[in-house]
Amino acid sequence: MAYTRSVIITGGTVNLGYEAALVIARKHPDWLVVLCSRSDTKQAALAINKTLRQKNTTYLPLDLSDSASIRAFASQWTENKNPPIQALLLNAALQFPAPGKMVTTKDGIEATFGITHAGHALLFHLLCPCLAQSARVVVTSSGVHDPSLTTGMPVPVYTSADDLAHPPPALAEGDGRLHYCNAKLANVLWTYALHARLAQRVPDRAITVTAMDPGLMPGTGLAREYPPVLKFLWNYILPRLRWLMNPLLGNNVHSAADSGASLARLAVSDDVAGVSGKYFEGKKERDSSQDSYDVEKQDDLWNWSVKWSAQNEEEVKRFEAFA
Repeated sequence: MAYTRSVIITGGTVNLGYEAALVIARKHPDWLVVLCSRSDTKQAALAINKTLRQKNTTYLPLDLSDSASIRAFASQWTENKNPPIQALLLNAALQFPAPGKMVTTKDGIEATFGITHAGHALLFHLLCPCLAQSARVVVTSSGVHDPSLTTGMPVPVYTSADDLAHPPPALAEGDGRLHYCNAKLANVLWTYALHARLAQRVPDRAITVTAMDPGLMPGTGLAREYPPVLKFLWNYILPRLRWLMNPLLGNNVHSAADSGASLARLAVSDDVAGVSGKYFEGKKERDSSQDSYDVEKQDDLWNWSVKWSAQNEEEVKRFEAFA
């Protein structure tokens, strides 16, 4: 079958990404839906195809902690001449919560920030020429980026992007969960920075970008690096208590299927066509944190991300021009 469009979903083999892929593949059997992660041990793409009795979902390996893997993925994508990318869902994330045990990527930056933000930024820049007219970029953020919300997580602290990539001792040796909160703030800052530059530099392409908080989703794989007791609580106890937790957390506790449907809506639904530079909590548009609207922080993160992503000055110019 000749597919008319492509959809790429990072972290698409499990939980939120998988559920979003299922919705999109069902709604658009004429699109190629690509699940990306380091591995597909549960054969997620095959499962979606069997469930839908279709063949439009596939898996491609991608390690967001390794810039060489990201570049190889983008190169292969271009060489294969796949259909234009209609939706790019930058969804993958990981936590390393142990205090004083900072993990780094193969490129030598703090791993939560590297996987959740930096790897995604590089992937976007490399695939930008492959985006379709009116393509949508959707970034999975989190309410933990906003200290005005009750999340039980540390308050994010953004001093500079370089500090997130190469944390000073006080941050590197502190609560590992703070890296996750900071990375999720970076997701929103980058969303707004990208929106402003797309509108200024390539308005004719009509590419949109939005960020979404999927809410708390007990039972998903986000806690796989947690200690055994907390992992058991997350995987087996809290999913049974969503009804009790929701009133306490502003009705923002969901199953992966519910949040996956919200993520798929931003990627493909007509009712949000043309919406850009906005932040959503599930299906509801809302304001993000006060810090996320700080243009100086947005510019600092953007400039660092382009400099880190580019191999040379030629790539810097190309990335800044969205060419």
